[in-house]
Amino acid sequence: MRPRAPRVPARPASLSGAPSGRALSVGRAKLLVMDEAEFLRGRVYGADHDDAGPRPDRAYAELVGGPLDGLLLDVTDRADQEPGEVELTTEIGRYGPGGRTLYARRPTDTTRFDWRGDAPGTP
Repeated sequence: MRPRAPRVPARPASLSGAPSGRALSVGRAKLLVMDEAEFLRGRVYGADHDDAGPRPDRAYAELVGGPLDGLLLDVTDRADQEPGEVELTTEIGRYGPGGRTLYARRPTDTTRFDWRGDAPGTP
C-alpha cells in the first residue's frame, strides 16, 4: 500500500482563518488568485518588488488599516521617543498616484501603526 500524499486545501486561509482566495479551474489544474491586500501582507513598504520581504537585521512595525494594511514599515532608525506619525506615498489610496496615506504609532503597541486617513499629494 502506498502512503497517501498530504491533503492540500484548495484555498489558503487568511490570518483570520477565513478563505481569502478564489480557485480558478484550468482544465484539470487549479490556479489560485490572490487579492491585492493578501499579496501585500508581510511585504516591506518601499522595498524593491523582487525582494520585498523583511530582513533579519532590520526592525519593523505593521501598518494596520487603510490602503497599506498588512505592509511592514522599517523602523530600525526610528527611536521610540520620536513622534509616531508617518506620511507615506501610495498609488492605491483615495487620491490615487502621488497621494499620501497617514499612519500613527499605536500608543499601547509600538509594533503597529494605525491608519488615520489619506491626503492629496503636493502638486
